[in-house]
Amino acid sequence: MRYIEPTRVKVLMMMFFATGIVGILIGLSAITPPNLKMMITFMGLINVGLGAFFTFIFLTQIKSEPDKRKKKKKSKSD
Repeated sequence: MRYIEPTRVKVLMMMFFATGIVGILIGLSAITPPNLKMMITFMGLINVGLGAFFTFIFLTQIKSEPDKRKKKKKSKSD
């Protein structure tokens, strides 16, 4: 998997965790129709799972180093 900037991964983590928690709370509350309670709660769980996946990516990815072949070498003209 290619390297993703940490700020982008953090934004994705927060987005999925927040929508997942809100989905679970709305799904378990009394304001939802009875036939949609299970579906909204399940979608919230999926979002929490995606947040956990991006947390795993954030914690395990290794910073990519620049390719040394493409870098110009400095000449010793001093």
